Amino acid sequence: MMSAWTKFRSALRAFRVAHTGNVAITFAFATLPILAGVGAAVDYSHANSVKVAMQAALDSTALMISKEAATDTASQLQTNAQKYFLALFTRPEAKNITVTASFTTTDGTAVVMNSTADVPTSLLGIIGYDTITVASSSTAKWGSNLLRVALVLDNTGSMADAGKMTALQSATKSLLTQLQTAATNNGDVYVSIVPFVKDVNVGASNYTSNYLYWDDAAKSDNNSWDANNGTCSVSGYSPRNTCIAKSSCSLSGYTSQSTCTGAGTCSLSSYSSQSTCTGAGTCSLSSYSSQSTCTAAGTCSNGAKTTQSNCTTQKACSKSQYSAQSNCQNNGGIWGFGTWTAGKWTATPGTWTAGVWSTANTKWTPNNHSTWTGCVMDRGNSGGPDTTNNYDTNVAATDVTINSSLYPAEQYSSCPQAVMGLSYDWTSMNSLVNNMSPNGSTDQAIGLQLGWMSIVGGGPFSVPAYKTGYTYTKAIILLTDGLNTQDRWYGDGSSLGTSDDAKIDAREALTCANAKAAGITLYMIQVNTGGDPTSTLLQNCASTSNKFYLLTSASQIITAFTKIGTDLSQLRVAR
Repeated sequence: MMSAWTKFRSALRAFRVAHTGNVAITFAFATLPILAGVGAAVDYSHANSVKVAMQAALDSTALMISKEAATDTASQLQTNAQKYFLALFTRPEAKNITVTASFTTTDGTAVVMNSTADVPTSLLGIIGYDTITVASSSTAKWGSNLLRVALVLDNTGSMADAGKMTALQSATKSLLTQLQTAATNNGDVYVSIVPFVKDVNVGASNYTSNYLYWDDAAKSDNNSWDANNGTCSVSGYSPRNTCIAKSSCSLSGYTSQSTCTGAGTCSLSSYSSQSTCTGAGTCSLSSYSSQSTCTAAGTCSNGAKTTQSNCTTQKACSKSQYSAQSNCQNNGGIWGFGTWTAGKWTATPGTWTAGVWSTANTKWTPNNHSTWTGCVMDRGNSGGPDTTNNYDTNVAATDVTINSSLYPAEQYSSCPQAVMGLSYDWTSMNSLVNNMSPNGSTDQAIGLQLGWMSIVGGGPFSVPAYKTGYTYTKAIILLTDGLNTQDRWYGDGSSLGTSDDAKIDAREALTCANAKAAGITLYMIQVNTGGDPTSTLLQNCASTSNKFYLLTSASQIITAFTKIGTDLSQLRVAR
């Protein structure tokens, strides 16, 4: 338009100095500015509508070829871009169309599209302009936002019900494919997988790692791995506290110190107590077996009297059949006082040997740590969480001088599949998912804490270095089918809705708050096929309300995972 105006001004200058002509010619020249203005408006508006259509076609083409840009050659990229663009840009009046496409990894991966076309004019031709050239460009940029995602997956026993484990495995593998496709280069998307039950398996081969807790220095923690996995020098005594406390009695049949020392043996047979043993003897009178009864007894010379008092104070007949003095004497008896002969005790004491209680000199030998199955429990103290440092709710570094910061080893019979740290080894991740098997009770909190640590590093996890010039999205996707039932300190693994379960929830709520404050995006999925209450904990844990998914059937897992995968890997157009 500037060029057209310049030509018009030149024509006006020539007309001003001319001295010939007539009114008609003068009038004709006077209409040129009017025609030029009207033509410019009409033709420019038409050209602009072509440009709008060109921009829309470029945007769509840029998004379409971004899916293949990293693997296409430059020639293939150009050919495909032109094919897609010409199919979308349906303005037949546009001539001499050019399309260029290029792929770049500078400041993030991107596809850059440029196009030009000539649009014929309707009125500007009268002043020498037959076409207007329009141009547009579009950039589909996605590589500047890199992903680090932790999949925290419930592997508890209830996942065997209603096809949930099978659905989880299928949905997880589909999500891995989706995330792999979103990566233009290796390392654009890293994924970790943390299967959880009451414990998490950090890998049995890591038994020499310094982030593990086996026992306290004083060997006094009866809940430690070393205290519960080993052998006693006296067969049959386990764990360690039972072995060390193992004692014995010198008499058979006595298992406590009080009963042992209260018992004994007598050198004389038939005596089972110390008093009867040491007080043993014989009486001159038959039927008396103790000294007191023997000496208290006796015989009277007058057979009619049986006690010492009536024997010596009451006269009687020597012939007991006569009770009257006259009858006694008339029949040859002697009437008078009797003579009392007391029983005589001859002591023959036995020797009493009391039972002796002795503490055995036992030794407890912990098993080699290489026999550990790989499971760890929540970080904290043996008797409860460390409420000062709250290591079970954060990703603070482990410290060998602070037992509560370490992960306590446990020989858990329902130990799940071992975790996999951040990786783009999609084959190994799929293999891990295929091997998941439901067993054990539920502690979402430890899964969440270790999922978070798998993203930022520390403890069992090392993480790849961050690239400069990139934005990182860090997200945790936690899926569970139930409520918390047991952790290191609380719960029994089965009963729901107890005060212990509420304590586990409270620890997890702290972890959620801490992770969100650290910039981690949290997706929470509850697969509720058994009519459990909707988890308020998981609802509040999700970063936003639309990141909490309540599913009522196993088949809905893949839909939820696909939506989350799309949310994480979605491209954006930058012009």
